[in-house]
Amino acid sequence: MNRNKIFKLIASVFIIVMLFGFTQKPDSSKYKCMIQMTNYTGEGAYIAISLLNPDGTYEKTLYIHGDDDEWYSDITEWWNFYGKNRNNIDAITGATISGGKRSIISIEIEDSKIDSGYKIRFESAVEDQEYYKDDVEFELTSENIKAKTEGKGFIRYVRMIPQQ
Repeated sequence: MNRNKIFKLIASVFIIVMLFGFTQKPDSSKYKCMIQMTNYTGEGAYIAISLLNPDGTYEKTLYIHGDDDEWYSDITEWWNFYGKNRNNIDAITGATISGGKRSIISIEIEDSKIDSGYKIRFESAVEDQEYYKDDVEFELTSENIKAKTEGKGFIRYVRMIPQQ
Protein backbone atom coordinates (compact mmCIF):
# COMPACT_ATOMS: atom_id res chain seq x y z
CA MET A 1 0.00 0.00 0.00
CA ASN A 2 1.18 3.44 -0.68
CA ARG A 3 1.21 6.23 1.89
CA ASN A 4 -1.85 7.95 0.44
CA LYS A 5 -4.03 4.85 0.85
CA ILE A 6 -2.74 4.26 4.40
CA PHE A 7 -3.52 7.87 5.31
CA LYS A 8 -7.05 7.58 3.87
CA LEU A 9 -7.62 4.33 5.76
CA ILE A 10 -6.46 5.83 9.06
CA ALA A 11 -8.56 8.97 8.48
CA SER A 12 -11.63 6.84 7.69
CA VAL A 13 -11.21 4.78 10.85
CA PHE A 14 -10.75 7.95 12.90
CA ILE A 15 -13.93 9.50 11.48
CA ILE A 16 -15.94 6.32 12.16
CA VAL A 17 -14.70 6.19 15.75
CA MET A 18 -15.53 9.87 16.26
CA LEU A 19 -19.03 9.48 14.84
CA PHE A 20 -20.04 6.21 16.46
CA GLY A 21 -17.53 5.55 19.24
CA PHE A 22 -18.82 8.06 21.75
CA THR A 23 -22.32 8.25 23.11
CA GLN A 24 -23.72 11.47 24.40
CA LYS A 25 -24.52 11.50 28.10
CA PRO A 26 -28.17 12.37 28.79
CA ASP A 27 -28.87 15.72 30.44
CA SER A 28 -28.99 15.39 34.19
CA SER A 29 -29.22 17.58 37.27
CA LYS A 30 -27.56 17.38 40.66
CA TYR A 31 -29.53 17.51 43.88
CA LYS A 32 -28.45 18.04 47.46
CA CYS A 33 -30.09 15.34 49.50
CA MET A 34 -30.37 15.65 53.27
CA ILE A 35 -31.23 12.54 55.26
CA GLN A 36 -32.24 13.14 58.88
CA MET A 37 -32.26 9.99 61.02
CA THR A 38 -34.57 9.16 63.96
CA ASN A 39 -33.09 8.94 67.45
CA TYR A 40 -32.61 5.17 67.49
CA THR A 41 -29.82 3.40 69.38
CA GLY A 42 -27.42 0.92 67.83
CA GLU A 43 -25.07 0.73 64.90
CA GLY A 44 -25.07 3.15 61.96
CA ALA A 45 -27.69 2.58 59.28
CA TYR A 46 -26.92 1.27 55.82
CA ILE A 47 -29.06 3.15 53.29
CA ALA A 48 -29.47 2.37 49.59
CA ILE A 49 -30.84 5.18 47.42
CA SER A 50 -32.20 3.77 44.18
CA LEU A 51 -33.97 4.87 41.03
CA LEU A 52 -37.04 2.76 40.21
CA ASN A 53 -38.56 2.73 36.73
CA PRO A 54 -42.32 3.22 36.15
CA ASP A 55 -42.82 -0.56 36.52
CA GLY A 56 -41.36 -0.35 40.04
CA THR A 57 -38.18 -2.28 39.24
CA TYR A 58 -34.66 -1.12 40.05
CA GLU A 59 -32.89 0.81 37.34
CA LYS A 60 -29.91 2.40 39.05
CA THR A 61 -28.17 2.80 42.39
CA LEU A 62 -27.80 6.52 43.13
CA TYR A 63 -25.95 6.33 46.47
CA ILE A 64 -25.10 3.93 49.31
CA HIS A 65 -24.53 4.94 52.93
CA GLY A 66 -22.26 2.23 54.30
CA ASP A 67 -19.00 1.30 52.68
CA ASP A 68 -18.44 -2.21 54.08
CA ASP A 69 -19.87 -4.47 51.37
CA GLU A 70 -20.07 -7.36 53.88
CA TRP A 71 -23.38 -5.85 55.10
CA TYR A 72 -24.94 -4.93 51.76
CA SER A 73 -27.01 -8.11 51.74
CA ASP A 74 -28.92 -6.72 54.77
CA ILE A 75 -30.50 -4.20 52.39
CA THR A 76 -32.50 -7.10 51.02
CA GLU A 77 -34.49 -5.77 48.06
CA TRP A 78 -31.64 -3.62 46.75
CA TRP A 79 -29.23 -6.53 47.18
CA ASN A 80 -31.46 -8.71 44.96
CA PHE A 81 -30.84 -6.11 42.22
CA TYR A 82 -27.23 -5.10 42.91
CA GLY A 83 -25.94 -8.51 44.00
CA LYS A 84 -26.65 -9.98 40.57
CA ASN A 85 -24.87 -7.23 38.63
CA ARG A 86 -22.15 -6.12 41.06
CA ASN A 87 -21.62 -2.79 39.34
CA ASN A 88 -18.78 -0.69 40.69
CA ILE A 89 -20.33 1.63 43.28
CA ASP A 90 -17.16 2.90 44.97
CA ALA A 91 -17.72 6.45 43.70
CA ILE A 92 -21.21 6.62 45.24
CA THR A 93 -20.65 5.27 48.74
CA GLY A 94 -20.18 6.93 52.10
CA ALA A 95 -20.22 6.15 55.80
CA THR A 96 -23.25 4.81 57.65
CA ILE A 97 -25.47 7.31 59.49
CA SER A 98 -26.08 6.90 63.23
CA GLY A 99 -29.28 7.59 65.12
CA GLY A 100 -30.17 11.28 65.42
CA LYS A 101 -27.53 12.31 62.87
CA ARG A 102 -27.96 13.75 59.41
CA SER A 103 -26.11 13.48 56.15
CA ILE A 104 -26.01 15.78 53.16
CA ILE A 105 -24.92 14.22 49.88
CA SER A 106 -25.14 15.09 46.21
CA ILE A 107 -26.92 12.79 43.78
CA GLU A 108 -27.38 13.07 40.04
CA ILE A 109 -30.65 12.25 38.27
CA GLU A 110 -31.30 12.31 34.54
CA ASP A 111 -33.75 15.10 33.71
CA SER A 112 -35.85 12.73 31.58
CA LYS A 113 -36.73 10.71 34.72
CA ILE A 114 -38.54 13.65 36.36
CA ASP A 115 -42.33 13.77 35.82
CA SER A 116 -42.26 10.49 33.87
CA GLY A 117 -43.35 7.87 36.43
CA TYR A 118 -39.95 7.12 38.01
CA LYS A 119 -39.52 6.84 41.78
CA ILE A 120 -36.69 7.21 44.22
CA ARG A 121 -36.41 4.73 47.11
CA PHE A 122 -34.41 4.94 50.33
CA GLU A 123 -33.99 1.50 51.95
CA SER A 124 -32.50 1.29 55.43
CA ALA A 125 -31.09 -1.48 57.60
CA VAL A 126 -29.33 -1.50 60.96
CA GLU A 127 -27.32 -4.46 62.27
CA ASP A 128 -29.37 -6.65 64.65
CA GLN A 129 -32.43 -4.45 64.10
CA GLU A 130 -35.00 -3.86 61.37
CA TYR A 131 -34.87 -3.50 57.60
CA TYR A 132 -37.21 -1.05 55.85
CA LYS A 133 -37.67 -1.73 52.15
CA ASP A 134 -39.29 1.63 51.50
CA ASP A 135 -38.28 3.74 54.46
CA VAL A 136 -38.77 6.70 52.12
CA GLU A 137 -40.17 6.35 48.61
CA PHE A 138 -41.70 8.97 46.36
CA GLU A 139 -42.43 9.64 42.72
CA LEU A 140 -39.90 11.87 40.99
CA THR A 141 -42.08 14.85 40.15
CA SER A 142 -41.06 18.49 39.91
CA GLU A 143 -42.98 19.11 43.14
CA ASN A 144 -41.87 16.05 45.13
CA ILE A 145 -38.20 16.53 44.40
CA LYS A 146 -38.29 19.83 46.32
CA ALA A 147 -40.44 18.58 49.22
CA LYS A 148 -39.67 17.10 52.61
CA THR A 149 -40.72 13.43 52.74
CA GLU A 150 -41.25 11.61 56.04
CA GLY A 151 -39.65 8.21 56.66
CA LYS A 152 -41.25 5.05 58.03
CA GLY A 153 -38.29 3.52 59.85
CA PHE A 154 -34.80 4.71 60.74
CA ILE A 155 -35.10 7.78 58.50
CA ARG A 156 -37.04 10.66 60.05
CA TYR A 157 -37.22 12.55 56.75
CA VAL A 158 -35.50 13.28 53.46
CA ARG A 159 -35.29 16.67 51.81
CA MET A 160 -33.92 17.25 48.32
CA ILE A 161 -32.87 20.59 46.85
CA PRO A 162 -31.92 21.15 43.19
CA GLN A 163 -28.36 22.49 42.87
CA GLN A 164 -27.70 25.45 40.67
